[in-house]
Amino acid sequence: MQSVNWDQFLVPYQIAVDELKVKLKAVRKQFKSQNDHSPIEFVTGRVKPVGSILEKAKRKNIADHKLATDMQDIAGLRIMCQFVDDIVHVLDLLHRRTDFKIVEERNYITHQKDSGYRSYHVIIEYPVQTIHGEIPTLVEVQIRTLAMNFWATIEHSLNYKYDGDMPLEVQERLRRAAEAAFLLDAEMSQLRVEIQDAQQVFRDKEMNVKTDED
Repeated sequence: MQSVNWDQFLVPYQIAVDELKVKLKAVRKQFKSQNDHSPIEFVTGRVKPVGSILEKAKRKNIADHKLATDMQDIAGLRIMCQFVDDIVHVLDLLHRRTDFKIVEERNYITHQKDSGYRSYHVIIEYPVQTIHGEIPTLVEVQIRTLAMNFWATIEHSLNYKYDGDMPLEVQERLRRAAEAAFLLDAEMSQLRVEIQDAQQVFRDKEMNVKTDED
C-alpha cells in the first residue's frame, strides 16, 4: 500500500461524494418546491479515511491495485427517509437516473443481518470528470429510515468500543433494540397519513407567516 498516492487516488471519490450530495439534495428541494412530501429527509456523505481503507484492505486481503474495483465503499452516501415506503420511492428515483449506473443492490431490510442491522445498499458507478479525463468511480449509497440510522450509529460506536469483539449480552440487547426500531418504523408507517397531514399544516403556517412578513 506504500505505492499508493493517497491524495491523488482519493480525488475522484471526493468529487463523486460532493457532486452526488448536491444532486440528491436537489431532489429533496424539488419535492419541497411542489409542496409535496419528499422521500429524502436528508443526505450525508464521506470518503473513507486512509487508515480505514488500509485496515479493510488488510482484513479482506485486497491488493492496492484492486482497491478501486474491490472496495466498493471508499466513497459513501447515506440517504435518510422518514418512512420505510420512502426507501422504495428513493430506489425508483435512483433507477430512473441516467447520470450513473447501478451495479449492485443489497437488501438488508427484508434480509437483515444477524446483528439486527437494517438498511438498503446500492452500489453505483459514477463517471467523475477530472482534468485527466473520466474516471468511473464506485460509490456505496445506504438508504435507511431515521430509526434504522439511529440503531446503526449506536452499533458502530459499540463495535469500535469493543474492537469488533462485542460481549454476547450487548449483542442480544442490540438485537432487541433493532426489533424495537423495526416496530417503530411499522407504527410510523401506519400513522403516515396523519403525520404528513400535520407536517403540511405546519408548512402552510410557515408560508402564511412569510407572506405576512413580506
